[in-house]
Amino acid sequence: MPDTPFFEVNEAIVCSGGEDLNACMQCGMCAAVCPWREVESEFIIRKVIRLGQLGLEGNEFEDILYGCTTCNKCVVNCPRSVDIIGVVRAMRAIGAEMGATPETLRAVIGSCDSNGNPWGEAREKRTDWMNGLDVPAYTEDTEYLLSVCCTSCYDARSRNIARSLVKLLQKAGVSFGVIGAEESCCGESLRKTGDESGFMKLAEANIGLFNGKKVNKIITTSPHCYHTYTREYPELGGEWEVIHHSQLLAQLVAEGRLEVTEGFGKKVAYHDPCYLGRHSEVFDEPRSVLEGAGAEMVEMPRERNFSLCCGGGGGRVWMETSNEKRFSVLRVREAAEAGAEVLATGCPYCITLLEDSRKTEGLEDQLQVLDLSEVLAEAVG
Repeated sequence: MPDTPFFEVNEAIVCSGGEDLNACMQCGMCAAVCPWREVESEFIIRKVIRLGQLGLEGNEFEDILYGCTTCNKCVVNCPRSVDIIGVVRAMRAIGAEMGATPETLRAVIGSCDSNGNPWGEAREKRTDWMNGLDVPAYTEDTEYLLSVCCTSCYDARSRNIARSLVKLLQKAGVSFGVIGAEESCCGESLRKTGDESGFMKLAEANIGLFNGKKVNKIITTSPHCYHTYTREYPELGGEWEVIHHSQLLAQLVAEGRLEVTEGFGKKVAYHDPCYLGRHSEVFDEPRSVLEGAGAEMVEMPRERNFSLCCGGGGGRVWMETSNEKRFSVLRVREAAEAGAEVLATGCPYCITLLEDSRKTEGLEDQLQVLDLSEVLAEAVG
């Protein structure tokens, strides 16, 4: 006996933020460009949306409902510009209300609520990355607030991104400062996993903090923070001039405020992070930084709007993915096959996943994974 459509579910998805659910005409373009088609997977975004339209079961499994990495490739290729990410987010919000949030994500949500970060670490440790550096505190006379991603605050590998950036900003004479332990996670991962109330709590706390400190300009180390501050905070009262560190570094190199003395001199492939590239359309500045550093650029098959997702967006950076299903494995292989000595990027999530895959693929002696700030810091000397 065929399943009976349950249209109350359709209405619930629409009311939860998935207004575009019924605009989808099932052309299949989303599934055709989805990175999951590169590996063996049961996740088919076209099917996810159709089940939502009909209110049928099938999306309740963890690897289905939480499979989407929110890479935005489906959205930029959709002939109707359907907000597919918004639809997925709405489905996850309904799933969260029913207790369907994966256990690993529940731990992340709990840590954000109690510690202000997804890493399960004490709030006071947020500034540990600054040990040994003379990092100024933000004041009303400071031009930029340096907002460091939680990953670069707590993850041992990622801390060097923030440290390299600080050294570059100081060398260029940029007026910047940090707020420190009072700052909380931007909440991007929570919103994408369906925890809207958790996102709102973090957003309101940060907006109140930044506005109270008279912040006007912000430098971010993460494209996810950049996207959240520029696209989602303004409607909540958080309106500032926000710049990703790749954009600022490109300016500083062009103005001659960062003089390249050593020159990088290695073959570098650049990986466009989804939230810096497809979501925010920042493609040229990161490449300008690398070229300004003296890198010999090599091309991979998929770049710019066609860049392959690392697999960490949409909360999946906190979830386990078997090696044969990791997009990052395909990416490091592409870089190695292109002859790159370095795979550079501009996102802490990408660094984490690409580093893991570089090791599992046995490429430690052949390929480095670096943030563009690390490349430039080495070139500047």
